[in-house]
Amino acid sequence: MRTLDLSPLFRSTIGIDRMSRLLDSALQSDTAAPSYPPYNIEKLGDDAYRISMAVAGFGEDDIEVVTSENTLTVRAKTASEEEEKARSFLHRGIAGRAFERRFQLADYIKVTGATLVNGLLNIDLVREVPEAQKPRTVKIAVGPAAAPKQLAA
Repeated sequence: MRTLDLSPLFRSTIGIDRMSRLLDSALQSDTAAPSYPPYNIEKLGDDAYRISMAVAGFGEDDIEVVTSENTLTVRAKTASEEEEKARSFLHRGIAGRAFERRFQLADYIKVTGATLVNGLLNIDLVREVPEAQKPRTVKIAVGPAAAPKQLAA
């Protein structure tokens, strides 16, 4: 049984509808989800991350990295059928199939770059919280309550 009631969590939160959808999709995800290509997600610092994907056999022209809203999509296309027919394999153990992998990004996560080194695609990400969104301290005034001011008659 895989039911989980998260309604107590959402009773005291405001405006996190996206989080609710993410949790629902994670809990209902198919166990036969695609596992190709394999990847790692590293935390490099407090606000820095890296996704490393094993993409042996693909060149930088074959891979496309796209960010849209809060989604990072990595796509790769295979060589044309004519190129594949020209090659003759006795054993083919290196997967060279096309793929599309999507990652959901948290708010304020930005992709800063991507590199392809030794068959690993490294995508660097950083969290950039705007100054207006950072925590701030509110001063508490001490003394007699101020009378409300009338702005307009």
